[in-house]
Amino acid sequence: MRPLAEVLEAVSGTTSKLQKIDLLAAYLQSLSDGELQIACTYLTGSPFPAGDGRALNVGWSAIADALLDVAGASWADLDSSYLTHGDLGSVAAELLTRKVRAPLFPTPLTLTTVNEIFSRLAASAGKGSRQIKLEAMRSLFENADPLEAKYLVRIITSDMRVGLKEGLLEEAVAKAFGRSLDDVRRANMLISDIGAVAVLARHGRLGEARLQLFRPFRFMLADPIFTPAEAFEPVRGDSDGGGPPEALLVEDKYDGVRAQAHYDGTRLAIFSRTLDEITPSFPELHGDLRALAGRYILDGEIVAWRDGRAIPFTQLQQRLRRKDPSELIAEVPVMLFAFDLLHVDGEDVLDVPLADRQRRLRALRLGASVQQANSTVATTPQDLEVRFREARDRGNEGLVIKRPESRYQPGKRGRQWMKLKEELATLDVVVVAAEQGHGKRAGVLSDVTFAVRNGETLAPIGKAYSGLTDAEIASLTEWFRAHTVVDRGRVKLVEPKIVLEVAFDAITRSPRHPSGYALRFPRIKRIRDDKTPDEINTLEDVARIYEHQGSSRGGSSPKLIASRGRGQIKHDQIQ
Repeated sequence: MRPLAEVLEAVSGTTSKLQKIDLLAAYLQSLSDGELQIACTYLTGSPFPAGDGRALNVGWSAIADALLDVAGASWADLDSSYLTHGDLGSVAAELLTRKVRAPLFPTPLTLTTVNEIFSRLAASAGKGSRQIKLEAMRSLFENADPLEAKYLVRIITSDMRVGLKEGLLEEAVAKAFGRSLDDVRRANMLISDIGAVAVLARHGRLGEARLQLFRPFRFMLADPIFTPAEAFEPVRGDSDGGGPPEALLVEDKYDGVRAQAHYDGTRLAIFSRTLDEITPSFPELHGDLRALAGRYILDGEIVAWRDGRAIPFTQLQQRLRRKDPSELIAEVPVMLFAFDLLHVDGEDVLDVPLADRQRRLRALRLGASVQQANSTVATTPQDLEVRFREARDRGNEGLVIKRPESRYQPGKRGRQWMKLKEELATLDVVVVAAEQGHGKRAGVLSDVTFAVRNGETLAPIGKAYSGLTDAEIASLTEWFRAHTVVDRGRVKLVEPKIVLEVAFDAITRSPRHPSGYALRFPRIKRIRDDKTPDEINTLEDVARIYEHQGSSRGGSSPKLIASRGRGQIKHDQIQ
């Protein structure tokens, strides 16, 4: 563990991308295959590979309790250190310089032993599990030196803070083992496990990377556009591009949960955009999904659906992560709209043109609860305007516009797929502070301050208190109190984990917020349980919306659609 901590510390100490890659490549070359797989996972700031299904479920308070016990420190010491560093990993490093508890027979922390402890933490559940987790955390801190503790905590909290994105790690893997970066990236998009990709790279087997049933992949993404005419512009800087398209495939954009379904003739699994398995949440889809084909992987959207129309996403949220949703099935019925087919009966079809993939999709045995997304063809911007209004009249968000020749590129965003939406502008943000409310909300933490991402930091951009139900506020209050990192009385600085979708009327310049911008009339549209803090919008996105929001709201460009309503600009997975 010490060599990993040292290389992370060295990476954090340089701003040179090339030096970061050199440091990582040299470290990766020194590891065995088993260590290489674990180390790459930890370097992404996660205890387990994407889609693994396990979670440590170790909260901030449990980490703090174990840390204070081993260090012999007080909560006042921890608060003071946190105010200085703003990072629990650095707090751990500082406090453990005066460790009072140490084992009689210290155990060096290797990557393998840490992996075993993480596995035990993830397996611990139910009555008595908190005590088991505390003992495991104490054992880690007792055997860790301060630098190791710093990065152990950052891995546990998935907050690495060293300027190390997964793309940089892909470059380090390519350099370490003399492989093409394109080959490394493609392999990682397909199997979503950079540790496994690194082992393949070492042995010259990247070409063996394939979509694998029950190993979730990163969804292909769509670029937001602001006017129908943009959809017909030539694609620049993309090998799949060329001149303006003669025709585009157009689908309704549904407001639901992006999902991929995997089936091998026996086992069925449904994964969310966060690569978590959500199969038990939607049992009424299972029969039709099992009947589609003998073996397949498809991409689609699960939508709360009744009487031929979508019902609010907030109702669908009630079903997420429920192992037994039976009491909600009648109240919140769902439909899966399939819009892409990636594997069928033993054949990967990612590189087949989209128009052909959709023909294969239509040939499957679709059922009452699994349908193909509403898809048509547009040849002019005027076609898109009409189609957009039809989608809105059906109660859907807008349009997803796709080039018929496009290949499926996991994890990639580009103008091969585009999305056009309308309503108010929205942003995905993360809560960084919660404040006690007023009046009937005086006993809860109802006023939240939220931020967008600015590189490796978070930039506060606004505050909102409306839009959530009393039940949601009560639930969040409990969470905020359990995950407070600095208590300032009425205001609690909290772990940046809760993602919200926030609607607003305009963006203005503002010296009050570190972001330099403020949202006009912000209100919370919904809690985004389906997204992680890594997926929130960026300060760059905010600047772009500011410029495109229309001169009447402070921007420089016309509204999205000249007909009724305001233009909505929202990015679904920008990092």
